[in-house]
Amino acid sequence: MILQQQSKSFISALGLDVGSKRIGLSGCDGTGLIATGITTIERKSFPEDVAQIQQILNERQVQVLVVGMPYAMDGSLGFQARHVQKFANRLAKAVKLPVEYVDERLTSFQAEQLLIAENRSPSRHKALIDRKAAALILQQWLDARRITSNRSVVFVEE
Repeated sequence: MILQQQSKSFISALGLDVGSKRIGLSGCDGTGLIATGITTIERKSFPEDVAQIQQILNERQVQVLVVGMPYAMDGSLGFQARHVQKFANRLAKAVKLPVEYVDERLTSFQAEQLLIAENRSPSRHKALIDRKAAALILQQWLDARRITSNRSVVFVEE
């Protein structure tokens, strides 16, 4: 008997850290192992934000949007989380892609800590923090997806 793992399929996801002033964007390699920051969009208007995001979606052949949901520390949906959810749903409809949410509590703090470790000032690199937070959000989603897919094992008889 041979134990064989099901083949992993190509995935192209776009991670979003949605804020009121900026949107951090991240992408992943085709294997779905590593998320990296792509860019940060300065928010202007919904149509302009969508146009900038659509360009990246087309370039990267994105299949799913992964949006960080800023839950309150007690796990409830607060004011900011409802705004993010509203934006993400409108975006998903506009670009005709599914959206998945990831708990993003403390990702901005983690991103700031990464900058500090690189001897960079968080107050001078807000856009970089948003991009790194988006990468942390997407990485969390990729890791959870990989753990779930690793559970599917197929037994093949010889």
